[in-house]
Amino acid sequence: MIVRARLSSWKLVYSLNMGIVCAISYWTMTYALASMVRMDSDLLGGMWSAVATLFVFRGSRDDSLSAGASRLVATGVSFALCLPYLWVFPFTVPGLAALIGIGTLAMMLLGRQDDIVTTGITTVVVMVVAAISPTDAWQQPVLRLADTVVGVGIGVGGKWVASYLYFRTVGRRSQ
Repeated sequence: MIVRARLSSWKLVYSLNMGIVCAISYWTMTYALASMVRMDSDLLGGMWSAVATLFVFRGSRDDSLSAGASRLVATGVSFALCLPYLWVFPFTVPGLAALIGIGTLAMMLLGRQDDIVTTGITTVVVMVVAAISPTDAWQQPVLRLADTVVGVGIGVGGKWVASYLYFRTVGRRSQ
């Protein structure tokens, strides 16, 4: 059964807002990293920041804020595991498996089972990029944490600002 939803001004604003904040997030990180890292890491930073923005862009401001907190916790756990590992060891598949397992256990112990997948995805990205660019691999957790913080901030902030302006404008029209 196909359900057809009606087009509304809110759906248009939401879609436009999502596209704009993702572009801002991507541009911010590629511009910020351009002078500090190689182009491939620069582009990855923009992509990862835009992904974080997409991740937190939810239907309501409260849901967006909650998703932002979840994303930051999951990324923080991945950061705390990957950074010390990459200071000492190079990428290996057994190391990747160990970090995913430890991250899963950590999230369970924190009572955040819903964030296990996000922690795992972040760990895989960090570790595989470290394998692709093994020189200064320890920088990858730091860079991906920065990308995530920027993406979450822009995503949550952009969602809140657009929602506030939209509903303020709609509220004025209905009065």
